[in-house]
Amino acid sequence: MKTVQVDTTARHEQIAKSIHETGLSRDELIGSIDLGSNSFHLAIARLDHGEVRKVASISEKVQLAAGLDENNVLSEEAMQRGLDCLHRFAQHLTEVNPNLLRVVATNALRKAVNAQEFIKRANQLLPKPIEIISGREEARLIYLGVSHSNASTDKRLVIDIGGGSTEFIIGQGFEPLEMESLQMGCVAFTKKFFFDGKITEDAFDQAMRVTKTELLSIEKRYKKVGWDNAIASSGTAKAALLVLQELGLVDEFITLKGMEKLKRHLIKLGAIDKIDFEGVKAHRQAVFPAGVAELFAIMQTFGIDQLGYSDGALREGVMYDMLGRISNEDVRDRSVMAMAERYSVDIKQAGRVTTTCARLFDAVKDSLGFSDEDRDLLRRAANLHEIGLAVGHSHYQKHSAYLLEFSDIAGFSQVGQAMMAQIARNHRRKLKSDALDIAENLGGRKLVYLCLILRLAVQANQSRTTKAAPIHLEVTEVDRWQVSVGDGLHDELIRSQLNSDVAQFSKWGVNLSVLDA
Repeated sequence: MKTVQVDTTARHEQIAKSIHETGLSRDELIGSIDLGSNSFHLAIARLDHGEVRKVASISEKVQLAAGLDENNVLSEEAMQRGLDCLHRFAQHLTEVNPNLLRVVATNALRKAVNAQEFIKRANQLLPKPIEIISGREEARLIYLGVSHSNASTDKRLVIDIGGGSTEFIIGQGFEPLEMESLQMGCVAFTKKFFFDGKITEDAFDQAMRVTKTELLSIEKRYKKVGWDNAIASSGTAKAALLVLQELGLVDEFITLKGMEKLKRHLIKLGAIDKIDFEGVKAHRQAVFPAGVAELFAIMQTFGIDQLGYSDGALREGVMYDMLGRISNEDVRDRSVMAMAERYSVDIKQAGRVTTTCARLFDAVKDSLGFSDEDRDLLRRAANLHEIGLAVGHSHYQKHSAYLLEFSDIAGFSQVGQAMMAQIARNHRRKLKSDALDIAENLGGRKLVYLCLILRLAVQANQSRTTKAAPIHLEVTEVDRWQVSVGDGLHDELIRSQLNSDVAQFSKWGVNLSVLDA
């Protein structure tokens, strides 16, 4: 059995040297970390005329998914493996501007009930907080990475087998048409079917049968949409291609016939510790048979005779997505517009509330320590705070919060959606102490203040007219606010409503004074 490669000082010195030798400034480098279920990946690249040119990359076996028990509790041992890895990664991030870095987590941390415990400890090591992304968001980012790495105008099926989930995307150009994330992966299948280290016909057949069962939910729909060619990304596909080439079974592509022969070859070996291919890195050896079984079943199900491979995947997609945000092509804003349209939001009213939010935000941003990200968060939440009306008028703020938190919204992390949900949830009716705890645990006092600013903006625009009297906000101390009402329509009514909200603000620790005209 191969010895797992432990990251040596020399290896890390080599990576650090390659970054230093670029001679680039902090604002010319971009980085991403992918906390996968099997491995953690770090990529650092330079920006070259809108393209990402990789400078350094490193992957380490962590196998978070292997640390999940039957109740999806992540073990301390698995956490420590992850933290040790991130500690090593952190030394390479000193040359990267934190604004040009993203850290995303996938299936293992999506499932772990104690994920926040790990994230809290990990965030102490990193210059940027970890974002847990949904399966569909992971699929979108994978496609973005593949489409930029392998440019084509063809309609393509992209397959990415991870440790705990597998993503399927049909797309054309840079636009995904269908996206799905299924709960199957090489680490999960290894634990279930190859746990004893033996490679048997029965283990292969069971893994393939479960794969085909999982595919039933998307098979018909995907075949109906169709594709011109298929391409796979990430470690399982890369290892399979390299081994097939090593055995002399294929040249450029993974083939169905080749996979059948590879299956037979692995069963003949009989044990995982007998796997000794140059194309299978030590950290992938244990999960290789499970990955092969899953990939083979996928090719059979979708009738794929020939499968290409792409070096671009999630971490490249994350970087290209960041470039979009920098160049004002933020997919999150497209998603907000799409949701507003889907739920028939009153665009004019949303615009009035958003405008008021922006003005109040600017008046207090320095006093409350707000960032541009906080501004964007408030703006997006303000645009969508009424989407719950599509469900029902009574307690619609609760419906808005539910839709924002649990919908698949392209570009947003789970935390990002949860923060928008809290802002929408608390813009009207009584403020409760348990809601305060949720908001503070999620985004600290700054999230509390954003909730209250939206609340003020909604109060000022209840008449749903641009002629309503404007309100003005001043922060005398962090938790002492003064609001006044200018001349205009319904000024007395707005002032009365604000006065009635003083008690609600007090529940959340903010002393609100409504000044007389």
